[in-house]
Amino acid sequence: MSDINPCMTCGACCAYFRVSFYWAEADDAGGSVPAALTEPLSPFLRCMGGTNQKQVRCVALQGDIGGAVSCSVYENRPSPCREFAMSGEDGQVNDACNRARARYDLPPLYKDMLFHTGQDAARTALTELQLPAS
Repeated sequence: MSDINPCMTCGACCAYFRVSFYWAEADDAGGSVPAALTEPLSPFLRCMGGTNQKQVRCVALQGDIGGAVSCSVYENRPSPCREFAMSGEDGQVNDACNRARARYDLPPLYKDMLFHTGQDAARTALTELQLPAS
């Protein structure tokens, strides 16, 4: 079993769910989410661009789902993204995570899987995986 964080090779949630949040989380209202990457839903709600359509894919998602992915606004992502737990994290199964993974034919994650959940550890492992063979 790889010790890389599965989120770094998944991205299914970013291409499955609408990401809606309170309008003031955007940077044009004092928050940190780049407003240019959002669209209005109501007077009080916004969503990440690309997540309020039939073929969902967040505009901040980079890479290929199930391959290597990253979020271009990770440090400034909205609250639903900050609160969404990867299945298996802290020993808890997240059925929503596994539903999104199933949509892209990715296997479910279980609470007893071993992997690093730290972003730095995942980046290091991903970099090592991408280095050319010598």
